[in-house]
Amino acid sequence: MSTFLRSYLTVVWFGGAAVGIAGLLLWVSSLLRPNRPNKEKMLSYESGVNAVGHGWSQSQVRYYIFALLFVVFDVEAVFIFPWATQLERYGAFGLIEMGAFV
Repeated sequence: MSTFLRSYLTVVWFGGAAVGIAGLLLWVSSLLRPNRPNKEKMLSYESGVNAVGHGWSQSQVRYYIFALLFVVFDVEAVFIFPWATQLERYGAFGLIEMGAFV
């Protein structure tokens, strides 16, 4: 086996060990926790107020558009901040390019 594959094997071993330990801890905690369900625990509770009405409501599409716009401009900000630190080096051409990007 080559050293390249051997180094990846080490990563796989550590990843498998991490997943195995996490699974073991979750399994042990599920065995040790108290399990006493009752009707009061199963009631919905929201900020100290009893639930009123149905829990299902339809969202409008415009909220998804706002979320998509937020993600686009948030990712765009990741590119703008490093560019702004090097603005003097790029000069007017860099400013025009970033204006086209935005």
